[in-house]
Amino acid sequence: MLDRDGFRPNVGIILLNQKNQVFWGKRIRTHSWQFPQGGIDRGETPEQAMFRELQEEVGLQAEHVRIVARTRDWLRYEVPDRYIRRDARGHYKGQKQIWFLLQLVVPDHALNLRASTHPEFDAWRWNNYWVPLESVVEFKRGVYEMALTELSRYLPRQETRSRFLRQGVRGHSAEGSLDTELPPDAEPH
Repeated sequence: MLDRDGFRPNVGIILLNQKNQVFWGKRIRTHSWQFPQGGIDRGETPEQAMFRELQEEVGLQAEHVRIVARTRDWLRYEVPDRYIRRDARGHYKGQKQIWFLLQLVVPDHALNLRASTHPEFDAWRWNNYWVPLESVVEFKRGVYEMALTELSRYLPRQETRSRFLRQGVRGHSAEGSLDTELPPDAEPH
């Protein structure tokens, strides 16, 4: 199903863990890494396609994730002729994608690369949000950068300080008592 400009509707998925690291999948039998993605079938909404692709590619159900955000508009990339089947050349130009930012709400062990009979990935890892795009096939890099940039403002806030520092506890003294940080106008007990 192509639009009149030769682009196939598609979804892309940026899946976050609780540390705002992203799921990074290694394409089966290649050295390319990418986010889960896939085509939108006739009659499907982008959200329905995203949940189907999420289940097919990484084995997750809708209840395993929370939708954080999605791109406002389609992001497009063209596929070089050498990657297009001969019979599709001249008609097919590439993909237009709606990207979703999802938060994993279950443990990592819920991920299953063998959930479908045609796996897309043979390995995966968590990576920093700003993934190294040089490991992505070259013609997709621009769309990855646009999706990551647009969705970065929706990243869930991370608590970077420990609860002990928030309470003013610095650590233990040599005698084993706690050293606490006191406000400048407070008197020690």
